[in-house]
Amino acid sequence: MDADAFVDGVRDRNDTALSRLGSSKALYADTAGEMAPAAVLEAAATAEYRAAETFDAWADDEADPTAVDAWAAVADAERDHYETVVGLLDGEHDPGPVPAVQAHLRDLDDTVERAGAFVGRTLVAEASKSQLTGFFVGEADPGTASTFRDLAGDLDGQLDRAGDVLAAVCGDEADEQRAADAADAAVQVAYEEYTERLESMGVNPKPVC
Repeated sequence: MDADAFVDGVRDRNDTALSRLGSSKALYADTAGEMAPAAVLEAAATAEYRAAETFDAWADDEADPTAVDAWAAVADAERDHYETVVGLLDGEHDPGPVPAVQAHLRDLDDTVERAGAFVGRTLVAEASKSQLTGFFVGEADPGTASTFRDLAGDLDGQLDRAGDVLAAVCGDEADEQRAADAADAAVQVAYEEYTERLESMGVNPKPVC
């Protein structure tokens, strides 16, 4: 299968959701309205910590060897990301609740669906990293902005790994469709959480033009 076309398709179908998940409102939702640097870093650290947990669990119960290697490598990368962000918090962090997208991923046990959902989750992470970088640029903190820009750079490699898994486990068009549906579902779960959080705070989740 054409992994690049697969990823582009997920982006195109979920363009509105990903755009909003990469907005400042997404940070507002993640921090419950506390848009201070420490609160933003706390939320970012939680996302990395919970992601590492998810992919460790996937690697432990996965049968396909290509997928085992991919999930283990991603778990290692997420742990490294977590340690990097915690370092910006002076080494102290108490992880918050499991984000909805990670809870969703943990319910999947089919490798084809995991590979697709992983693409969706990674595009969500891409949107988030972009906003984190922009936030710290706005805070006149170029060092922290650069850190998040570097972390975002790792996501290209994660998408490449997803492509390797998809190529290994998608045997026909039906598998590819299941993977695509799983990718879309992962994005939409993240978007629904974003929407629900903002609405609970009395904030319109849609841009005001």
